[in-house]
Amino acid sequence: MTTSTEENLQEPSTSTKKIIKKPKRGIIYLSSIPPYYNVTKIRETFGELGKIGRVYLELADKESIPNEKKSKKRKTAKKFVEGWVEFERKSVAKKVAQLLNNSQVSTRKKSKLYDCMWNIKYLSGFKWTHLHERLAYEKAAKKQRLKAEIELAKKTTNIFTSRVKK
Repeated sequence: MTTSTEENLQEPSTSTKKIIKKPKRGIIYLSSIPPYYNVTKIRETFGELGKIGRVYLELADKESIPNEKKSKKRKTAKKFVEGWVEFERKSVAKKVAQLLNNSQVSTRKKSKLYDCMWNIKYLSGFKWTHLHERLAYEKAAKKQRLKAEIELAKKTTNIFTSRVKK
């Protein structure tokens, strides 16, 4: 027979244990970023809908941007191609993707962003580490392509110079 003091010495019951469950994070993918939008503007826009963790926007390559007249006085805005936004809660990320997908960025007619549409997708099972792995892989692949291109250029110049000497 156990007394009440012995019961207190044993493990506490499940009702007294406090299990703090950390909410799962959710990531949404922005396939197109509206012009004039940057990380702070994205944080401001999506911050109204829920608590945001991290934001990553990918810059457009210089080759993909058509040649524009560059003035020395005015700085041109950075152009972002795509982006990822991490929300503290997965449910909030799902709701944001459902709410804003295929909706106008701005509803004001005179706004520069009136014709722009949000294209948002919730990435289920996607973690922030997957994004870093993908970016590292793309960087390594780009470096390898550049190295192969340089080697090919060296070979062609060597062949050309040897034929010129003959």
